[in-house]
Amino acid sequence: MTDRQQRPPNNLAEQVMARLSADIRGGRLAPGARLPTEQALTTELGVSRTVVREAVAALRADGLVVTRRGSGAYVADPAAGPFRIAASGAAALGDIIAVMELRLAVEVEAAALATERASRQQIAAIRTAWRSIDTALKRGEGAVAEDFAFHRAIAEATGNDQFPRFLAYLGSHVIPRQSVRLSVDTPAERRIYLERIQHEHARIVSTISDGDPVEARRAMREHLTRSLERYRTLAGGKKNGRR
Repeated sequence: MTDRQQRPPNNLAEQVMARLSADIRGGRLAPGARLPTEQALTTELGVSRTVVREAVAALRADGLVVTRRGSGAYVADPAAGPFRIAASGAAALGDIIAVMELRLAVEVEAAALATERASRQQIAAIRTAWRSIDTALKRGEGAVAEDFAFHRAIAEATGNDQFPRFLAYLGSHVIPRQSVRLSVDTPAERRIYLERIQHEHARIVSTISDGDPVEARRAMREHLTRSLERYRTLAGGKKNGRR
């Protein structure tokens, strides 16, 4: 078995994303250019279609590519791209924590507004996005793009276009596990962590469906705060490791 075959699928997706991102930012793939097909990428990079799809979904969430039904993925106009956080490293942790704190100020209220304003169709969209995370996790994926879509669906349910625009501006790095991996995590520990996040998502869905803004605020705040504390702990560990 090769090293590539032994690497977790999520790492492979990150590698494909990094490769395509470098091609886009380096000008090898110009704005408006069509990305290679899934088949071409799987053959060239030696990865599965699932890995390619997750990588392209993350690029789309970051605003680097746009997809056209029946046509494929194309490089987006870089001037319209969202603010992005550094992909990895100790310096990125401070950025991630800062963005998580900003999200607390915005998404907690978004959850409350969604309970008051969401239509049946929007609540259904939130539930569909939540189930999509489950589906991705069962495939062994990190569900980064699906997690982003879940939070985006809640933002859209506020009835205020500025909320989804805000998340689009931040890009998929609002899902910090894409940017920073905990090297101490075992696959089992990571699975438990992702299942806990999905349990928190379930509570958010329930409170929004019930139309309870107080509980929706509480559910979203606890969800984001737990993630925030996890990365604060990681940042503290890295600082201590350098001493």
